[in-house]
Amino acid sequence: MRRIIIITLSLFSIISLHAQTEIPQIETKTWDLSGSAGINFTQTSLTNWSAGGDNAMAGTVFLNAKLDYKKSHWLWQNTLVTEYGLTKTSGDGTRKSSDRLELGTQLGYTTDNIWYYSAMADFKTQFYKGYNYPDRENYISKFMAPAYSNVSVGIEYKPEGKFYSAYFSPLAGKFTFVRDDKLSDEGAFGVDPGDKFRAEFGTYLKAKAEKEVMENVKIVTDANFFTAYDKSFGNIDVEWNLLINKIG
Repeated sequence: MRRIIIITLSLFSIISLHAQTEIPQIETKTWDLSGSAGINFTQTSLTNWSAGGDNAMAGTVFLNAKLDYKKSHWLWQNTLVTEYGLTKTSGDGTRKSSDRLELGTQLGYTTDNIWYYSAMADFKTQFYKGYNYPDRENYISKFMAPAYSNVSVGIEYKPEGKFYSAYFSPLAGKFTFVRDDKLSDEGAFGVDPGDKFRAEFGTYLKAKAEKEVMENVKIVTDANFFTAYDKSFGNIDVEWNLLINKIG
């Protein structure tokens, strides 16, 4: 009897590289600059792997910074969030996985270091074109299409020394920009077809938390809620961001 011996060789490997550093903190009596920057890279290699799958590579670069000014009863906070990531698989090719460009500023006045009378503004867009994959011919977003800006005045609960805060504004404006003829003609992102700008006025709520949950691991998260003072009142726009920073 002939005996057939079949040898199956399966190889599975993951290469993961993380390079992240905290921006050296610069602190004076009134100014405080801090932040982080990094590059994350992951590679997955499969050879005759019985469970199936594709070879893949993924990379992300980011820079986050905060600049705060505090003197007497005044607190002025400024933030910058940038992130860009790509993934590449043998089946799908290269795709964008993340793309953020965000600026924020907030000025507050307090008498007890708990409650702040505040004015807030932010601006959010992306760096590069986005696609509804696998279609790579027709972009669905790009720099300044869309872009969002929120401007508001309200009150913030921000206990000194705590890792959380909450901000509420009954007087808020949400502005949408679509600075692209193709997308504006399609009426993308809520603008009327042909328009490149939309303004809404309503109420706004933001909750934020920032905490080091273990050594060298920090979680930063914020949730934003907006509803307009029009026929759609009660329909809430929700945006939730979560960032996990691993240092070292």
